[in-house]
Amino acid sequence: MTDIITTTEHLAAACDRLSRFDFVTVDTEFMRETTYWPKLCIIQIASTDEAVVIDAEAPGLDLAPFFALMANEAVVKVFHAARQDIEIVWHLGGILPHPIFDTQVAAMVCGFGESISYDQLVGRITGHPIDKSSRFTDWSRRPLTPQQIEYAIADVTHLRDVYKALKNKLDKEGRNDWVAEEMNVLTSVDTYQVDPANVWKRLKMRIKKPLQLAVLMEIAAWREREAQARDVPRGRILKDDAIYEIAEQHPTTAEALARLRSIPRGFERSRTAEDILAAVKKAVDLPKDKLPKVPKVKPASEGNGAAVDLLKVLLKMTSEEHGVAARVIATVDDLEAIAGDNNADVPPLHGWRRELFGEQALKLKRGDISLRLDGRRVTIVSDEPKPAIEAA
Repeated sequence: MTDIITTTEHLAAACDRLSRFDFVTVDTEFMRETTYWPKLCIIQIASTDEAVVIDAEAPGLDLAPFFALMANEAVVKVFHAARQDIEIVWHLGGILPHPIFDTQVAAMVCGFGESISYDQLVGRITGHPIDKSSRFTDWSRRPLTPQQIEYAIADVTHLRDVYKALKNKLDKEGRNDWVAEEMNVLTSVDTYQVDPANVWKRLKMRIKKPLQLAVLMEIAAWREREAQARDVPRGRILKDDAIYEIAEQHPTTAEALARLRSIPRGFERSRTAEDILAAVKKAVDLPKDKLPKVPKVKPASEGNGAAVDLLKVLLKMTSEEHGVAARVIATVDDLEAIAGDNNADVPPLHGWRRELFGEQALKLKRGDISLRLDGRRVTIVSDEPKPAIEAA
């Protein structure tokens, strides 16, 4: 039975021991169904010698030793699907773990596909199945059961073997730099900072007029600030459908707000309704020349549909040939950009992605190469003229 760390003294001692290793594996269990910010419940960490479980909700526990370990540049922090774990560390501790290694990203670079789950990855690398019966458990309830603790510990102990196998494969194939680029994104502050002024970009664009967009931007920003301040999900403040309808109708009175189909009966008399009307009025009062421009909806592939389809075939072929998940190399938006512009500033035209795929994509556009179907296999045919051979 693994002891659960519940005091700052024991946590400091454990983190001191863990800091002596080249790497540690890290995982967190949290709840987020009823909050805006993730509610951290437990932390699991393992070195090659031990594994510990930290009760993040223990009364009086100071997580400072854990945050110090996460910031220790001498220790690689290994996660699987690191983004949410790192977000928690950033929100609670104000630091970004560094250096890190994300086995989900490494697995895509090493040929395990785009959609392989953690338990499938562990099974393929170690041959040991994971008991996932506690996956949907309530980690905020105490005491934790032996089954919960066993499940939590297994995540970081298996992760040690996964990390070693993937690291060895990356070393052997010379692909460490490929993973490093993705790690830079995961350790960037911009990845985790949410600016309420920009959250409207996450909403589907149903807006056609500048005034409607101005209202949408104000209401979305207000909702984000409210959700953060109250620590509740955005939808608890205001549903997306209500934002769209308010933007389209831009009501400026309680009576007009009450007439909207997406607004519950009586809502117009609440303090929240007053805030919404104030946000609408702020947008409505903007001078015409200060209204935002509605982003133009880009026609599908901007007339380059066939070119994009051809690039998709090349991408699929490259992915299979080199054992790298296609979405790590390029997205559909990237392919559309390349189809329209040879100098597009997209990842596939930089670094290792350009060497692996980008140069071939440009050659395919120029007609220097073509694709041929040999039976069931797509191959590249070079159409570049061969240099003339001078006669002796």
